[in-house]
Amino acid sequence: MEFLRRLAWWAADYAYAGYWQVRAVFDRTDPGTFSTGTAADIVVLPGVYETWKFLQPLVTAMHARGHAVHVVDALRRNQRPVVDMAQSVAEFLEEHDLTDVILVAHSKGGLAGKLVMTGPAGARVRAMLAVATPFGGSRYARLMLSRTLRAFSPDDPSIVGLARQRTVNERIVSIYAEFDPHIPEGSELPGAKNVRLETGGHFRILANPRVLAELAVLAEQ
Repeated sequence: MEFLRRLAWWAADYAYAGYWQVRAVFDRTDPGTFSTGTAADIVVLPGVYETWKFLQPLVTAMHARGHAVHVVDALRRNQRPVVDMAQSVAEFLEEHDLTDVILVAHSKGGLAGKLVMTGPAGARVRAMLAVATPFGGSRYARLMLSRTLRAFSPDDPSIVGLARQRTVNERIVSIYAEFDPHIPEGSELPGAKNVRLETGGHFRILANPRVLAELAVLAEQ
């Protein structure tokens, strides 16, 4: 029964990811339409091979609550190393003079977000909500042919080095499913607020109501 349940979660996860990949191709929504608001600024950091549109349900909901939500165009589909991604985010925060920012990240985006928080631009960040982020890496990464994906190996220097940086963990909310087909190790982060959802998936949990609820608390406390 457990195997069948996980198989169903896996199928639903890829159906969700496929839907948003296709939608990203045809949806012409201008992210600039979400960049105005009087509440705390939010910056979204999608995962590898994703655009900001994977996070669009959260973007739309938080903008409706009065938040200015920003997209970092330079990230594109996040195929560059995490350190380069973090540099682009830091430059974006400084260029737009954003302070007291809430980062909202999925998967690889959470690694870049944490790296930003450990650097000089971290003073501009209040907190981060990270969804399904491989803070400890994923053993599946060792099997990948792509260098971009192999970088998520638990023994990759970037993963090991970032794990040792714990001072910012208390400003992070890590939310993840009880079964993640991409991160069997899970996304628990020592010292952070860890929220484990009683469901499965790596992508589809972005639409879980608990994610929006945790983000609203983080951005509006």
